[in-house]
Amino acid sequence: MSNQPAVVGPDGVARPYIGGQALIEGVMMRSPHCFSAVVRRKSGALVVREMPMADLRRGKLAWPLVRGIAALVEALKLGSMALRFSAQQFELDLEDEDPQKSSPRSKPPSMLALLQLPIIALLTNSPDDFGKGPTPEASEGEGKKSLLGALSAVIAIGMFVALPQAFAAGASSVFGLGLDVRDVGFQLLTAAAKLTILIGYMLLIRRIPEIYRVFQYHGAEHKSIYTYESGQALTVENARPKTTLHPRCGTTFIVMVALVSILVFSALGPLLPQLGLGKLADNLLFFAFKLPFLPFIAAITFELQRVLAKYCTKGPGQVLLWPGFLVQKITTIEPDDQQLEVALSALLVTLEREQQGAAPETASERTFDDFSTLTRGAVQAA
Repeated sequence: MSNQPAVVGPDGVARPYIGGQALIEGVMMRSPHCFSAVVRRKSGALVVREMPMADLRRGKLAWPLVRGIAALVEALKLGSMALRFSAQQFELDLEDEDPQKSSPRSKPPSMLALLQLPIIALLTNSPDDFGKGPTPEASEGEGKKSLLGALSAVIAIGMFVALPQAFAAGASSVFGLGLDVRDVGFQLLTAAAKLTILIGYMLLIRRIPEIYRVFQYHGAEHKSIYTYESGQALTVENARPKTTLHPRCGTTFIVMVALVSILVFSALGPLLPQLGLGKLADNLLFFAFKLPFLPFIAAITFELQRVLAKYCTKGPGQVLLWPGFLVQKITTIEPDDQQLEVALSALLVTLEREQQGAAPETASERTFDDFSTLTRGAVQAA
């Protein structure tokens, strides 16, 4: 079983923990025993991708803090893999599409959209879905995938670590504030820039058509999981009125990482040694000083989000979830019924495997004509 506790619904029934992620025209769901991704083709058919998972819950990887770093790495790896599968299905439809017709699938994902995939994997994933990862056999073509992931990581570090610090240094110089990188005021300026860039980035990529639809599927994923956790039948009618905001969301995780980093770097700033090399050298030194602490910050945030998702979903504690919920309003968009069908399909297939107690022995794909066809053989969660 996963190291995640069972989810107790309003009816008092404990159900297996389910996490998910939005894809291109699809949704991925994972339970303690199964990973399933469902993508809707242009024809309306639902393509189901399942794969075996390797156990990552033993020994040092299950230790507090360590498990947070492992969870983040696996969320990126598995999430990016699922997104690439959905992109492949998207491209198959493009080969047969009439170029004269305009639709959400009228052109392939842009390079800008492709570079966002690892970051989108974090924004729409549940980073505490730790317990199992893809088996070595499931990972193919790692060279090109690793290059894209590394490039995306460099862009992310540049945007969310280097750029905010550069802004604080520039603002201090332009306005004659004379702030040193060790000053609390410098850290506050960096923090303001970091949050502004983060929110601005989400608003910007939301305008990319492919990403806008991913965010709709992100909303569908949350609605489906809420339906499951409430103990209702997994139908579009039951999922439609549910909220798109969920405490165990990658967007909330990213926002919390930004907030935790503000506190950590404000505490570390005064510890930076005085070498008398000038402000530019001090800024470069502080940037290099930050990098080793990024995994530590992610690990702290992982543990913090687990606590908040467990104890602060009701009562006054909900105020601690509001920053994440506010930003989720950018990365989750109200889905249509067809998108809800895809999210519910991924959940139904995952629960079917969960009830069997095992994922398929090898990576496999199944195709269903439509949602009603898929639901005939799937398990409805009670």
